[in-house]
Amino acid sequence: MSVKISRQKIALFVLALFALSYLAVSMPRCTSDNNKQDAATQSNQPATPVVQQIPPPPFSADSAYGYVKKQVAFGPRVPNTEAHRKCAAWIAAEFKRHGLTVIEQKFQASHYKGGTFDCVNIIAQYKPENPRRILLAAHWDSRFQADQDTKDRDRPILGADDGGSGIGVLLEIARALQEQPVDIGVDLICFDAEDQGNDADDGKDHSQSWCLGAQHWSKNLHKPGYMPLFGILLDMVGGANPKFQKEGISMQAAPGIVQKVWSTASALGYGNVFVEENGAPVTDDHYFIITNARIPIIDVISRPGGTRSGFVSHWHTHDDNMDAIDKNTLRMVGEVCLAVIYRTYGGVL
Repeated sequence: MSVKISRQKIALFVLALFALSYLAVSMPRCTSDNNKQDAATQSNQPATPVVQQIPPPPFSADSAYGYVKKQVAFGPRVPNTEAHRKCAAWIAAEFKRHGLTVIEQKFQASHYKGGTFDCVNIIAQYKPENPRRILLAAHWDSRFQADQDTKDRDRPILGADDGGSGIGVLLEIARALQEQPVDIGVDLICFDAEDQGNDADDGKDHSQSWCLGAQHWSKNLHKPGYMPLFGILLDMVGGANPKFQKEGISMQAAPGIVQKVWSTASALGYGNVFVEENGAPVTDDHYFIITNARIPIIDVISRPGGTRSGFVSHWHTHDDNMDAIDKNTLRMVGEVCLAVIYRTYGGVL
C-alpha cells in the first residue's frame, strides 16, 4: 500500500484536489442520476445492450486464500529479487491457465534510494475482442522494508494482505469468469512496484516515488485509446474485520462508480463492511490512473481505524503474513466484484 495523504503535508492534498477538480469537468464521469457514464466516455463504448441477466458464479474463498498463500510462499516480492521474478511468472501462468490473454508490460523504474528496478505489469484480458470493458486492478509487489514495525525495520515484508490479497481475488475472479462466461470484457491488471516509495514525513512531496507500475501503465496504455467503462482497485482486501469507506479521491473523481459498488455490496448483505462513510483520500494506484489516463476508477481499501495510520495494524510490518488473511473478507470482496461485472453486463448497474 502506497503512502497515505493523511501522512503528507496539506500542500500535496490541495494539489491533488486541484488536479481532480480539473478532471471533474474534463474526464469521463458517471452521472449521479442513472450511474451511466457521460457522452465523453460513451463515445468510446457501445450502448448498453438489452440482455438476459446472468447470475454471477460462486466465488471460492478457499481458492482465493490459496492464491494468496502461494504468493507469500515465494517470499517478499521486492523488484530485482528471485522471489519477485518467480512470482511474476506464476501469476502470468495462472491467468493463462484460466484462459485469459496475458500481456507482460516490462519496464525499468528508478528507486528513490538509488538504482533501477526491473519491473513488470501483468495485464490479463478476458474476452479481449469485446469493446465493452471493466478494469479490475491490484498491486502484486511487497514492501522492501517494515518501516511501521518496531523490529527488523530494514527487512522486507511478506505482504500477504498488502499486495497478496488483491491478486488472490483477481486470480479467483479469472477462474470464475471461465466457469460462468459473460459477454463483457474484463481486464485484470497486476501493478508492480506500488509499495517501494518514500514514507518520510519530512514536509516534502514523495508521491512520485510510489505506484511506479501504475504510473508507467497510465502513461503507456497496453492498448492505444484504452477506456473501460470504469475501474475498481483492490488494496488490502484480505484482513479480518474490514471496513471499506468511500475513499476521498474516488468520491471526487468517480462518485457514480462508488455508488455502483456500494449499492451492490449492500444488496448482497455487506452494508456493514462497505460502510456509508466518507474516508480520507489515499495516494494509491488509482490516483495516477485518474490523473494520467483519465480513466474513472475507485479504490476499495480497508481502513478499520484504531491505529496511528488509520489503516490495518499489520500495515508495513512483519505481521502482514498469512495469519492476517481472513477468508470471509476475500469472499465478500470477490462476490461484490463479480456481482458488479455481471450486473453491468445485464444492464442492472
